[in-house]
Amino acid sequence: MNRCKFFSITETPEDYTIIVDEEGFRELPESEHISVAEATWVALNVVSGGGNASNSQPIGVTKIAKSVIAPLADHNISVFMLSTYQTDFILVRERDLPMVMHTLSSEFTLLRVVNGETVVANSLGVTNGFVKPKLVPRPVIHPLSSPSNMFCVTSLDPDTLPSVATLLMDVMFYSGGFPNNVLFTSASGELWKMVRIGGQPLGFDECGIVAQIAEPLATADIPAYYISTFKFDHALVPEENIQSVIGALRTNGSAGQ
Repeated sequence: MNRCKFFSITETPEDYTIIVDEEGFRELPESEHISVAEATWVALNVVSGGGNASNSQPIGVTKIAKSVIAPLADHNISVFMLSTYQTDFILVRERDLPMVMHTLSSEFTLLRVVNGETVVANSLGVTNGFVKPKLVPRPVIHPLSSPSNMFCVTSLDPDTLPSVATLLMDVMFYSGGFPNNVLFTSASGELWKMVRIGGQPLGFDECGIVAQIAEPLATADIPAYYISTFKFDHALVPEENIQSVIGALRTNGSAGQ
């Protein structure tokens, strides 16, 4: 059995969102309690350093708002965003990949991983004839809310996972805490506040939701983690920036709480 190489679980008050690669998905049992998005998705991430694992650096969602997120929205490509401690993943539908490559190829060198090796991506059947749509404003049309609780962003050392797997399950689903010396934490110890996007479940078809949030934050030079879930989207911003964030998003045309 091939080991699952991409797995993410996000708990919200509404549900658990699981993102898993094909190998992992095959191991999930069929259940009436599991809702599955119809499309198959491909994970992209943007790095500097030419894609070489030894010298590439993560860019961050607000850094790619205007160069990646906005152009994809302009081409009516829906994205599912997942920020992690070290990088940001942009999930796009597999069927949209030719248009994604066409949209980004003029600004980026496109690479893909094949059997563990990074190689230049081919055209995937892309041909001439795509017409770039007219750029139009994308005001935030979904209500925003910011819960009172604070968040910490941490990373677990993969080498420690076998020894803390049981404890990790306990922390995620029951109670308890992490042992010392297994988490990488921010040197500043900063806390983050959440902005939740959506009053009703957003679905997977609407385009531009991430851009509606990321572009104003990029203009205001405010860093953010962005996490899409099965029903809603969430942006984490530094605690001290929360009022600036709400102000920037409201100025951009949002409804807020």
